[in-house]
Amino acid sequence: MSTPADQIITALRTGHEELAALVRDLKEDDLLRPSGASEWQVSQVLSHLGSGAEITLASLDAARTGAPAPDGDFNRGVWARWDAMAPAEHAAGFLAANQRLVEAYEALDAETRATLRIDLGFLPEPVDLATAGRFRLSEFALHQWDVEVAFNPFAAVTPDAVSLLLDQVGGMLSWTSRPQELAGREATLLVRLHAPDRTFGLRLGEKVEVVDAPQRPDGELAAPAEAWLRLATGRLGREHTPEGVEVTGPVTLDDLRRVFVGF
Repeated sequence: MSTPADQIITALRTGHEELAALVRDLKEDDLLRPSGASEWQVSQVLSHLGSGAEITLASLDAARTGAPAPDGDFNRGVWARWDAMAPAEHAAGFLAANQRLVEAYEALDAETRATLRIDLGFLPEPVDLATAGRFRLSEFALHQWDVEVAFNPFAAVTPDAVSLLLDQVGGMLSWTSRPQELAGREATLLVRLHAPDRTFGLRLGEKVEVVDAPQRPDGELAAPAEAWLRLATGRLGREHTPEGVEVTGPVTLDDLRRVFVGF
């Protein structure tokens, strides 16, 4: 049976192949298009993914060899080097750096995948490979959408990634939301998702959090799971909202769009 780590590595390979097939054919003007990330052009998203791949690989290599984990100075040096690249270099650099990272994940044997602990630098203690890989998958899958939607307004997050990321969304809401946008209003929504199915509560107030499904909700949010993932990460603008997203009760979908600013 495949483990969570196996599934995440497979999803990272699938996402890489999908995005690489697009990026290889991009011209200079394509790289300068606005992306789904509101403040970045396509090339800047690729720069972010490429530099992130370098840093993630350095953390993985450190864990494998017992070396110290990369520190803030290392990360800043990587970001500065990528920031200085031209758009075409961002594209080529992303293709090479992310390929190296995925290959490094794939090269890990079953025992290493089960026992390795990785210091990511921003958590209190090292985490297992599945947890570390899920952080990378979250970053990769959503920024993959940012690139793809620049060329296809109907782009969607890869289904395998949606299934693997869906249950961690609740932990992201503290830093992907702005509850102050509700101006003091409070509500608890019943959330019903499909493909895959999930049912839970969404409490809106001084903070935004996922809770158990309420027996007496103030309203309801029904949506494809992929759309919920993008809503919670600030990627469900009106022009990119699929059919089947419905909100009832004291808040509107536009209210939720303002609350979920994403990254």
